[in-house]
Amino acid sequence: MINIAVMGYGTVGSGVVEVINTNGARINQRIGDQLQIKYVLDLRDFPGDPIQEKIVHDFEVIVKDPEVQIVVEVMGGIEPAYTFVKRCLLAGKSVATSNKALVAKHGAELLSIAREQNINFLFEASVGGGIPIIRPLNSSMTADEIEEITGILNGTTNYMMTKMFYEGSDYDEVLKEAQDKGYAERNPEADVEGHDACRKIAILSSLISGQQVDFEDIYTEGITEITKEDMMYAKALGMTIKLLASSRRQGDYLHAMVAPYLLKKDHPLYNVNDVFNAIFVHGNVLGDAMFYGSGAGKLPTASAVVADVVDEAKHLHRNIMTMWKSDKLELLPSEDTKKQFFVRISGEPEALKAHLESCFGPIEVVQVEGLKQEFGFLTGVITERAYEENAKQFPGILHRIRVEG
Repeated sequence: MINIAVMGYGTVGSGVVEVINTNGARINQRIGDQLQIKYVLDLRDFPGDPIQEKIVHDFEVIVKDPEVQIVVEVMGGIEPAYTFVKRCLLAGKSVATSNKALVAKHGAELLSIAREQNINFLFEASVGGGIPIIRPLNSSMTADEIEEITGILNGTTNYMMTKMFYEGSDYDEVLKEAQDKGYAERNPEADVEGHDACRKIAILSSLISGQQVDFEDIYTEGITEITKEDMMYAKALGMTIKLLASSRRQGDYLHAMVAPYLLKKDHPLYNVNDVFNAIFVHGNVLGDAMFYGSGAGKLPTASAVVADVVDEAKHLHRNIMTMWKSDKLELLPSEDTKKQFFVRISGEPEALKAHLESCFGPIEVVQVEGLKQEFGFLTGVITERAYEENAKQFPGILHRIRVEG
């Protein structure tokens, strides 16, 4: 018998219980033992729910019970999750979590404690929900030097961008629809400003580099400035716009960024629509690989959490997770990275093209029927710094979007 405790009985926590109850026989077969939920920690009571008999309100009950070997943390946030998880690890209990904020902030320390205790701290569900990405990077691709990870890591924003592109809706309209459908929170800042995707790419960057990548150091730009006019230009170019989180090696450095990008039709992420997520990985030996699926939701996320529990149950006294050092990795400044840019500007091409090319080099002019007194243009590949310096000469610039590939 392997006893586990679940901390938090919200959306994901109740999903974990449901997955274990639904697939218990197959899970037990794969473990070679019987998995039993002994406690569920929550501040609330759940009268009428069979889980009520397992509900406890005091964390001390869990941490002090030697029969509890694995703890699931699905409370979210930094505190008290960090304190509880750290104490569980120090008490010799493996932990599985879906908490991206916790992993991004304290992953190096918690992984180190788990290794010292010869137990495990696993967090597959913290990136990509139900999509397996941490485990492949930790086991299947360990022979590779990972040169790039680029992903659509937030289902809310991908849903919104898909609606704007295919239906011509404006930002405020699709945000309200996403909120009504439960895809976006009443306060959608974490999603639409890119913070959620930023924490996820910070975790992946730490994992592939072996050093701590602080999410605060990653340039992050959300989708709040994207308009239906931008989508009209994208269609005219035969492209679409997606919020990408990327981490790339450039020489001896790693560069990470979260921002909207124009994608060409042959880009592997072009057709990832609605609430789905996808992660593109390039290894120096493997080449290209893609991971696609439900990036969020109760049961997909719970499935990834329970998969970690199964791994921990099969390796109760053996550490299996690659760790990264707490030493902070200095990222390549975004100003030094090179990209192509699409720019919208007020005015007429005939009047501005010569001046634009004297600053940006050769440009490709793009015009959209129905949009008057403005046009767009594509630059060549230039540094972010060069773009920003040259853009100062053109007060009529309305918006700029990076181009991927």
